[in-house]
Amino acid sequence: MTQHLSQQRSKTEGIEDTMSRTGLAARVVQRLVDRAEGLNVKYSAVGNPPVYDKRAFPWAREVEAEWELIRAELDQVLVRKGDLPAFHEIASEVRSISDDDNWKTFLLCGYGLRSEEAIQQCPETWRILQKIPGLKSAMFSIFEPGKHLAPHRGPYNGVLRFHLGLIVPDEPEKVGIRVDDQICRWREGEALIFDDAFEHEAWNHSDGVRVVLFVDFEKPTRFPASLTNKSVLKLSMFTPFIQEGYKAHKAWEKMFYGAGQHHR
Repeated sequence: MTQHLSQQRSKTEGIEDTMSRTGLAARVVQRLVDRAEGLNVKYSAVGNPPVYDKRAFPWAREVEAEWELIRAELDQVLVRKGDLPAFHEIASEVRSISDDDNWKTFLLCGYGLRSEEAIQQCPETWRILQKIPGLKSAMFSIFEPGKHLAPHRGPYNGVLRFHLGLIVPDEPEKVGIRVDDQICRWREGEALIFDDAFEHEAWNHSDGVRVVLFVDFEKPTRFPASLTNKSVLKLSMFTPFIQEGYKAHKAWEKMFYGAGQHHR
């Protein structure tokens, strides 16, 4: 277990850990993270590979089966693609890996934040997302042509990442994602599940836009990791970068939906 965790860490030397923010809440969470990450590896109910066989998550097939409903709602969102925020404008901690306008996002929920307006705009997507146990965040992740997301790792291994291909240019040699030492390709209507605690990078070197439904969900673990993991994930919403992201997103919503809207 210790060797496995150190392998995850050693591949990320020099890469900014986004949980290492100042502030009391962040320090409390970081102490829990340090202890919980080892437990999450030792007591994982689904193993610890960089990329998962999606058959280990029966709900993935159910989400795939309704992907065209999600795609239809995405198409309506993309009518105003130019008004969508760049990811770093909402989540300032990603500026170390992306600071341009070529990675846009449309957020439905994220670690305690819910966009009621986005949910109202994409009701079928939200209904389908409820099939995912332990849902923590969900958004449309939009890579403009030429986007390359630098190598990085997620801040915590207690969540796994789910991508559902929605718009994928038909140039597989130019569009993909590397997780640890595995190269994966998105396909429209198909799920990809991986552990973002491993180093990963993603790229769209095609001439078209790539969009996936981007979800973080709680990693299935056994006791006692199941308790510590839930504690870390609940406390994460009080860290500075989640709070800052909440405020930034609400400010963007006010502009996008109109000043007369009420925001929760």
